[in-house]
Amino acid sequence: MTRIDAKFAKLRAEGKKAFVSYVMAGDPDVPTSLDLVKGLPAAGVDIIELGLPFTDPMADGPTIQEAGQRALAGHMTLDKTLQMVRDFRADDDETPIVMMGYYNPIYSRGVDRFLSQAKEAGIDGLIIVDLPPEEDDELCIPAQKAGLNFIRLATPTTDDKRLPKVLENTSGFVYYVSITGITGAAEAQAEDVAPEVARIKSQTDLPVIVGFGIKTPAASESIAAIADGCVVGSAIVSEMAKGKAVSEVLDFVKTLADGAHRA
Repeated sequence: MTRIDAKFAKLRAEGKKAFVSYVMAGDPDVPTSLDLVKGLPAAGVDIIELGLPFTDPMADGPTIQEAGQRALAGHMTLDKTLQMVRDFRADDDETPIVMMGYYNPIYSRGVDRFLSQAKEAGIDGLIIVDLPPEEDDELCIPAQKAGLNFIRLATPTTDDKRLPKVLENTSGFVYYVSITGITGAAEAQAEDVAPEVARIKSQTDLPVIVGFGIKTPAASESIAAIADGCVVGSAIVSEMAKGKAVSEVLDFVKTLADGAHRA
């Protein structure tokens, strides 16, 4: 059982929905980013998605693209991202961390070497948005064998014919993308998302977590209410981009987490 599996079991036992937060590693710099990540669990975050900066983030909207550019301008690397996780794990051995990013940096490192380093650092799962199920032998299957969950995205365009393929080797949870398009674009609507979540849940026992387009505590609550939890990314990254103190950003995160936990 991974930390992700254990976290969902604990939430189920407590009758709570999951709140997942996305932050970009190294934005605006490593010390500030690490302070933010370390503060997330106390702000109510159940699972941390840690973005790996990449030069060509095709699924990301302007907010997260710019966060990645700030991180890269500050010389953020895969090695420094792994070290951030180690530093976090020095004080927290319970909160799951999912690395979210693109395949190129992993391919460049070498899959076996990367998985060994990720596992040793304390990463629990991967979301690699540019590897389709047809490429599962490339990273998904090796990751599962190494003890990491491989979390797949389902979208509004994932039809009934495609869905079983998407779910086939997915573990940890299913990430449902609530809107078509890039991150940080339109706002998610619970009435649109609910039938899709029900459709996915009819095909898998995995938790279904909804992300994209969730920007407020009210939206966090309404979306978590029709799923097993929600993800907020761009809204949090936007607060960092304004140059706010980490404590102010964490206060904002807590309002979002409280919303999800009310669901």
